[in-house]
Amino acid sequence: MTPAIYTASIPVFKQMLGGLSGVLAKAEAHVAAKKIDANALLQARLSPDMFPMLRQVQVASDFAKSVSARLAGVDVPKLADDEKTFADLQARIATVLAFIEGLDAALFDEAATREIVTQAGTPKEKRFTGESYIFNYGLPHFFFHTTTAYAILRHNGVEVGKKDYIGTY
Repeated sequence: MTPAIYTASIPVFKQMLGGLSGVLAKAEAHVAAKKIDANALLQARLSPDMFPMLRQVQVASDFAKSVSARLAGVDVPKLADDEKTFADLQARIATVLAFIEGLDAALFDEAATREIVTQAGTPKEKRFTGESYIFNYGLPHFFFHTTTAYAILRHNGVEVGKKDYIGTY
């Protein structure tokens, strides 16, 4: 039997990263068709105090890989955060997808009760059970960043809709 935490995380990350990849492909096609500088979209923000679209994709992929790794009890892979183009972002998503697809479901057998300790961007340590971590921290943050990347692109004229965001399921 597949562990519930695996079912609630890995397939969701795969589906949504696939949708994000598709949205990025449409954004790249939009740039080419409109003959605009790709950085107009890559560096676009919803608000001056928010991350640009490129960083939103990086952070969304970071949540997918780090949450999956912690729940599986394996080391979190490091990525350089040096992407500058749509192709770079696509490669990053492909790397994260390959990592999470390689995690055996059996690694998640004890994930619900596994203690997860994070220190997310602050000196304060946070402690979770795996169940609390995925549902109250990991998925909400992941969805925030995937949604924000989508919203930035949609706001800037890229013709994407709900089906693009959701991806294939």
